[in-house]
Amino acid sequence: MAYDEELAFRLRAALETTEGITSKRMFGGMAFLLHGHMAIAASSKGNLMVRIDPAEHDAALGEKHVEPMIMGGRETRGWIRVAEPGYDDDDLQRWIARAVAFTGSLPPQ
Repeated sequence: MAYDEELAFRLRAALETTEGITSKRMFGGMAFLLHGHMAIAASSKGNLMVRIDPAEHDAALGEKHVEPMIMGGRETRGWIRVAEPGYDDDDLQRWIARAVAFTGSLPPQ
């Protein structure tokens, strides 16, 4: 499945004024990187991938429309998948803010 181009457009528009953001096709999706670290993406699985503070991982999994990100058969702490409608306009802004806040705390690559 290809990534959701409308979601990628919405992410790009919301992040256009964030300093240090670049976009890159990765893993069949459209990823948005902050200072070289992937922060958020329109996934090839048709959902939103969000990088969060690993300390908030378990709590985030309790939110509606959120599931763990599984890579190589293992759950990847600090990354979640959000299914539609969990990223309507207000929620998308909230997920972006969380991703930018955590990823922005990492040293630039």
